[in-house]
Amino acid sequence: MLNDRVLVAVDGEAAERRSASGIVIPATAAVGRRLAWARVVAVGQHVRQVAVGDRILFDPEDRAEVELAGDTYLLLREKDVHAVAEPHGEGQGTGLYL
Repeated sequence: MLNDRVLVAVDGEAAERRSASGIVIPATAAVGRRLAWARVVAVGQHVRQVAVGDRILFDPEDRAEVELAGDTYLLLREKDVHAVAEPHGEGQGTGLYL
């Protein structure tokens, strides 16, 4: 990986979801801009706030897909990462740090 690039594996593709009230939302439903979670696989030498193994939140529209050894990954810039999930939270706060 070069510079500020981050290679991620997307968490399971969302098929259908349930709303807070239990209503099933099909995968084909048009939803506003929705962020997605992914696991960091590799980082470039200038990436400072994300490490391999971190779980990140990003906008799926700002992505480039790449296939390596039969697996599909996404290539992002570090600036496209919105949040990083705290790996071992103490049960306080939101569990995210920016």
